[in-house]
Amino acid sequence: MKKLTLTDHKILYNLDSNSKQSLRSLGKKVKLSKSVVQYRIKRLEENGVIKNYYTSIDFYKLGYTNISIHVRYQYYTPNIEQEIINHFINNKQTWFIANIQGEYDLIIMFTIKNMNQFFLFWKETLRKFRFHFESAEISFFTKTFHLQKSYLIDESSNNNQNNNIIIDSSNKIDIKEIDYGILKEISLNPRKPLTDIANKYKMSSVTIANRIRNLEKKGIINGYKINIDYTKLGLQLFNVSYVLKNYENMNNIIKYVINNPNLVSISEVIGNCDLSLNYHMKDFSSLHPIINDILHQFSDDIKNRITTSYPTIYKYNYITEFK
Repeated sequence: MKKLTLTDHKILYNLDSNSKQSLRSLGKKVKLSKSVVQYRIKRLEENGVIKNYYTSIDFYKLGYTNISIHVRYQYYTPNIEQEIINHFINNKQTWFIANIQGEYDLIIMFTIKNMNQFFLFWKETLRKFRFHFESAEISFFTKTFHLQKSYLIDESSNNNQNNNIIIDSSNKIDIKEIDYGILKEISLNPRKPLTDIANKYKMSSVTIANRIRNLEKKGIINGYKINIDYTKLGLQLFNVSYVLKNYENMNNIIKYVINNPNLVSISEVIGNCDLSLNYHMKDFSSLHPIINDILHQFSDDIKNRITTSYPTIYKYNYITEFK
């Protein structure tokens, strides 16, 4: 694959801001004609840099909970490991599964609405694989900030990136069955023609458009994004998790770290840590100074930190199965 140009990076950045915008609007922002923008996007898709488009949905507002499980193996073979991985991949509520280089061997993330169903699945998992789990630690994500990928255009983050905040489930909003249907239709295709959705549900395109705008207004739809294969940009996914001594200073830490252009998400967690930061970085040596700076700035507030990388990602969907 040919090296991406600055213009390609600008296109990716603007599509990550709003993947639903028109080619004409995007062309004005990157100073290219509509046809050239279309050609470049198609090339990015064919090269696998753009993996897919998706609607960013605040599942917390629909009563879902985000859960992670960190697993450390014991007494296992490559075949058993693959069986464990496939077991989680086949669960419709998992959206991120990766092996870990660090304290654990595997991370699985779920978006769960019915906790009883999750408990049944976890009991089934333990019946099958408990012998091969030295430990398994469950954590709950209570708030997540998804940040725009500012590293694409070499700019620092800013407060405008907070437009994709996913808040906790205490602010649950009830929506109608048709709204769930619309969300399902556009979850992995924000550009799907409204006429197609309207015909399926025997409604007018205007009605569908109004319902989508209402979902946006309520914050259930909080953006239209692209799934970028960051490895094709020469980057890796790293996680730095912090256990705090002074929990009251959480917001000050978030305000400090949020301006890093390589930071792609921030999560407040109940479980194995208090604060979880995800970065797209070239390598650990480029991440190390960032970690040291945070530890220096908040030495009185941070008790411990754990740094991990994800060499192999088995599932990365963003969108879970819902309703």
